[in-house]
Amino acid sequence: MSVAGEQNQRGGINMTRLLMSFGPLLFLAALVVVFTVLKPSFIDPINLFNITRQISITGLIALGMTFVILTAGIDLSVGSLLAFCGMVAAVVAKGGTANTLSLSTSGTQGYGWFAALLAAVVVGAAAGGVQGLVITRLKVPPFVVTLGGLTVFRGLTLTISNGGPISGFDASMRWFGTGLIGPVPVPALIFAAAAILCHIVLRYTRYGRAVYAVGGNAEAARLSGLRVDRILVSVYVIVGFFAGLAAFVLSARLNSSEAVAGIGYELTVISAVVIGGTSLFGGIGSVGGTVVGAALIGVLQNGLQFTNVSSYTQSIVIGLILIVAVAFDRWLKSRVRR
Repeated sequence: MSVAGEQNQRGGINMTRLLMSFGPLLFLAALVVVFTVLKPSFIDPINLFNITRQISITGLIALGMTFVILTAGIDLSVGSLLAFCGMVAAVVAKGGTANTLSLSTSGTQGYGWFAALLAAVVVGAAAGGVQGLVITRLKVPPFVVTLGGLTVFRGLTLTISNGGPISGFDASMRWFGTGLIGPVPVPALIFAAAAILCHIVLRYTRYGRAVYAVGGNAEAARLSGLRVDRILVSVYVIVGFFAGLAAFVLSARLNSSEAVAGIGYELTVISAVVIGGTSLFGGIGSVGGTVVGAALIGVLQNGLQFTNVSSYTQSIVIGLILIVAVAFDRWLKSRVRR
């Protein structure tokens, strides 16, 4: 091959790597421009802060899902687990299931927002750990285990609540879902803090490197001395923890925990992670990409609502974008290998 040909090939690979790194961010910027042209009020600060509040719930779960997908796993139970953790948090906050439809906080003997938060994240982490143990000890594929978890956790939620909501939390709990620090919604700040923490863990710790190693080649990681099964269990604990945290924030925002909460969140969460550049085959991805993916979906949903596109069409668009993102990711990686 000539020198010019080698330079062109290197240029092509560099362009490919550039698209792999910044493609989602460029697409996000393009969406913002398009929706701003169609509806100038789209970039009003009030709407932009509303978008950050909207993406904080699915974004928190997507952070945990990033760990799972980096190990070439998947968790389809996160929506149902969110509903289950939210219901547990509501029971703790209200001190039981009596007067579930009442929005009044007077006369309740609940245990406060901290106990509700602790219950939500502990139950979420424990549920994730159980699923991780089934995957590693019984060698059942993650798809099957978490698909079963999807129905189990939804059934547990319905059992606790008898199919109805539990509503009416005190002001200190509602602050975590509706409060502001300056002009910034509290849920957005929680999401940002969690994203920074996850980025540090994955980028700068031995555990983070181990997660990438397991996703890249589990057998090679095992031969190098890593405790692969323990790492796999831990990533499901992490996604369960974030499902519990998201459940608490969502319940605080709605002032209610509902048995139907989180339906369809699986698609949104996985879409955010994959669109952000994390490979479904493991070993490649970043928290920054997931944040961009979550923002992209949030902007897309909000923009489609602004332009009066029906919710049914929104689901179609998001599903198509997920397929295109995975196909584009595969195409880029094949070009890099060549």
